[in-house]
Amino acid sequence: MKYPLLFLALFSSLHAEEVQNAPPEQSFWHTIWMLAFAGLLFYFILFRPEQKRRKEMEKIRSELKVGDKVNVIGIIGFIAKIEEETLIVRMYDGSKLEFVKGAVSEVLADSEKPA
Repeated sequence: MKYPLLFLALFSSLHAEEVQNAPPEQSFWHTIWMLAFAGLLFYFILFRPEQKRRKEMEKIRSELKVGDKVNVIGIIGFIAKIEEETLIVRMYDGSKLEFVKGAVSEVLADSEKPA
């Protein structure tokens, strides 16, 4: 009869030790708050600056006019003609290329006017 009591005492002391060393349980709301914080962090670090940059580029592309010096995917030239979705860019050697308006990277300062 002593052995079952000894086993019970040993088991209860081991169980009490496990309970004391166990990490505290995180609540469901704590997880939700952490996910919300991570979402806000991603929004303000990644998405919002990208939205601002996109709006700025749309504004620049909508204000394009004939004669502007532009950088289109690394090619620099002057706008010869603006169409609905595309524009024709004249290079320094006189050749003309047609590009989609979305390919315009930047409008450069006019260092010289086209001939």
